Amino acid sequence: MTKRITRQRSKKKIRLKRNISEKFLIGMIVIVFLLFIIAGIVIEKIFDVKGSYFLSSNSYKVTLYNDELKPAVTMPRGLLVSVKREKPLTDKQGGTFYRIIIKGKKYYVAKDNLVIDKKQIVREKVVYVRTPIDIYKNIKAGQLLTLVNKGDELEVLDYDKVLDDGHVNIYQVKIKDKTGYIYSEYTVLDKDEALLHYQPEQYYKVHQQRNDTYGGGSAGNLDYYPVSKPLFDDNVMPDPIYALYLNSGSNVIRRIDEYIKLVEGTKINAFVVDIKDNESPGYRSKVMEAYSPINYRKANNSFETYQAAIKKLKAAGFYMIGRITVFKDKYYVLDHPEHGIINTKTNEPLLHQNTYWPSPFQRGVWEFNVSLAKEAVLEMGFNEIQFDYVRFPDLTSRLEKEGIIDFRNIYQEEKAQVCQRFLMYARDQLHPLKVYVGVDVFGESAHAYVTPYGQYWPALSNVVDVISGMPYPDHFNKYEYGFKVPVWTVPYELLNYWGKNYVMVRQKEIPTPAKLRTWVQAYDVLPNRDNYVEYNAEELEQQIRGLFDAGLVNGYMTWHGGSSINKYKQQLEAYQKEYQKEEN
Repeated sequence: MTKRITRQRSKKKIRLKRNISEKFLIGMIVIVFLLFIIAGIVIEKIFDVKGSYFLSSNSYKVTLYNDELKPAVTMPRGLLVSVKREKPLTDKQGGTFYRIIIKGKKYYVAKDNLVIDKKQIVREKVVYVRTPIDIYKNIKAGQLLTLVNKGDELEVLDYDKVLDDGHVNIYQVKIKDKTGYIYSEYTVLDKDEALLHYQPEQYYKVHQQRNDTYGGGSAGNLDYYPVSKPLFDDNVMPDPIYALYLNSGSNVIRRIDEYIKLVEGTKINAFVVDIKDNESPGYRSKVMEAYSPINYRKANNSFETYQAAIKKLKAAGFYMIGRITVFKDKYYVLDHPEHGIINTKTNEPLLHQNTYWPSPFQRGVWEFNVSLAKEAVLEMGFNEIQFDYVRFPDLTSRLEKEGIIDFRNIYQEEKAQVCQRFLMYARDQLHPLKVYVGVDVFGESAHAYVTPYGQYWPALSNVVDVISGMPYPDHFNKYEYGFKVPVWTVPYELLNYWGKNYVMVRQKEIPTPAKLRTWVQAYDVLPNRDNYVEYNAEELEQQIRGLFDAGLVNGYMTWHGGSSINKYKQQLEAYQKEYQKEEN
């Protein structure tokens, strides 16, 4: 009896467990079914939220379609769109398209091109280098990592933001075992496109024909893609600029009030002031202290004295241009002989023209000078940075042929390439500070060849905001261009000829030429020249008129190394005149 009761109880327990299991299974099926329904509702609801979706793509633009799913327009990725809740359209391949409204107009967009997360807007996995450039280890600090060349493939790891046109601002990339950062403007999405040159029939071919004749490199190996020239609303560049040059000697900086008074009643609206010249650093800079202690110790002025002078000039209404001598810096080489041009016979820095020269191929030199420029903008308030000696030392052909000179060319670049690339780096670092970038070049660089020291006018003009030739009359050969008299005795004719036949021709060979603001000779003809001439008001005026009549109308700057107030007084009449004609 007891056994039968026990068996019955066991059977009941089994039936109970089976019922519980069946109910649990049915319950789970119901729950899963409900979850699918809820998920469908959520998915449907997602596309009912206005203004919360970004157009996404692996290219810069997204194609939008009409009611018949035919391409209608393209819009930049990253654009916020309003997605309407309604039954989507499907194409023959099974693709799903949702209706969106942009500026009151109806379009359809593929479901795959809509994302909520900003980090999903950009979908390319690789980009290709269009313009040879250095990628960064740290962009904000200006620290460079390595050079990448035309056509190189870069793996995309991340990006900072999408610009209004759908392009990325900065990519984080990987090449081989190195991870760094590159501005998107130097990349494209297709390798074949990366290997092309910009409008070769109009621009590139003319340069390609100019081979490496004098050791400075081939013009065909430089970059001629257009470069945006900014106009900063809160830093308006006068046009034209009429500027006096001031060195940074303490006898000049402490007399700023006299220079301000000197130009009262004239057309002078700007000053060029040295930040760093060779063996003449302007002030005790924190950047100099970190990078070049000798420059710091040898500074002409304290930080405070120099800053007060620059601020006084700005307060008086003058546009301020800071000049930095780059690849001629004795003190920097003494601090960093590993960055200097080397004499292979002694394995020591090369003493050339009584000074030492940092090698333009060494990126540490770039970082020092651009860091100094950034400091001068932030601490002193300069409106523009002008880089001088963006070149190799001249008169080194014999040394190069005899193997006496080692430029420490780490990437096997040509001289002209590295001069252009330095300025691209400087521009990319300085433009975010809303400051303009200029370069000083020899007058010879406007000739139709690459100079032995690496300056080639079109390549430099194309990438900076201002280019400033230095066509000092007493620097030309005595009978240059077939003149029958010493050219420094006819400054109008000389500079007009140089401007018309060289500068203006070179400017037309590039898509984005810089403004032309030219140095004029404000010192007397060098005593070693025949037919000595004092350069006073008449000679200054002749130079300036010659330039303006040739089309170089963006202004002038006076070069007098001593910044002599007495000499400038002798030239005041020239500074009181307006040279830009009304029609210009």
